[in-house]
Amino acid sequence: MTTAEITASSTMQEVLDSFPSAQRALMRRYHIGGCSSCGFTPTEHLGDVLKRHSVLDVGEVIAHIKDSHEQEQRIQVDPKELSQALKGDAPPKLLDVRSSEEMDIAKIDGAVLATQDLVEEMMASWPKDAPIVTYCHKGMRSLEAASYLIGHGFTNVRTLRGGVDAWSEEIDSSIARY
Repeated sequence: MTTAEITASSTMQEVLDSFPSAQRALMRRYHIGGCSSCGFTPTEHLGDVLKRHSVLDVGEVIAHIKDSHEQEQRIQVDPKELSQALKGDAPPKLLDVRSSEEMDIAKIDGAVLATQDLVEEMMASWPKDAPIVTYCHKGMRSLEAASYLIGHGFTNVRTLRGGVDAWSEEIDSSIARY
C-alpha cells in the first residue's frame, strides 16, 4: 500500500485507500465516521465531511490522519519478528481477539482468548508495561484491540501484521487458513 497525498477535495474513499486508519483517527478525535449520525459516504469529499461536522481546520485533520497512520504502522509486528520475540527471555502475552470458534480453527501456541473477564483482569491488575501482542484473522480487529489497550494506558502493546493468516503463511503452515 502506498500513501497518496490527500486534500480537502479527496473523496473519503481516496482518504481511506491511502490511510486505512483514517476512520479510526477521525472517530477518536472528531467523532466522525462511527455511526449513522456521524457517518459519511465513500464519494463525499473530506472537506465537505469536515464542514458538515463543524471542523474547520482541514490541515490539522490531515496531519492527524497521517500521524495516526504512522502510529499504527509502528505498533505492528511482522510474524518473523514476533516468532523471535516469543523465543526470547521475556516473551509477550499473546491475545487472540477473535471469537472462540475462530480460535478453534486456527491458534498460535501460547495465545489466550481475549474474553471480557480477561480484559477486566488486565485493566485491574496487569502491569501497564507488560509486553502484549494482539492478533486476529487478518490484522484489523487486533489493530483496534491494540489501540484500545494503548488508549487505556498500556505502553508495550503491538499487533500482529496480517494476523494468524500471515502467521500460518510465514511461520507455521500447520495452522489452518480460512
